Amino acid sequence: MAFDGCCPDCKLPGDDCPLIWGACNHAFHLHCILKWVNSQSAQAHCPMCRREWQFKE
Repeated sequence: MAFDGCCPDCKLPGDDCPLIWGACNHAFHLHCILKWVNSQSAQAHCPMCRREWQFKE
């Protein structure tokens, strides 16, 4: 989903869904990456590069 729009979980643009960056420098909507991380049975990996997912500090 384009970053300037809202993610599929948000109903209207402007809902609270900020961009979240991973340590690998890939960015995702907050709701999208949380859904992805929670769906992984083992250690979560970045959906783009498959590195171990860690939120950028």
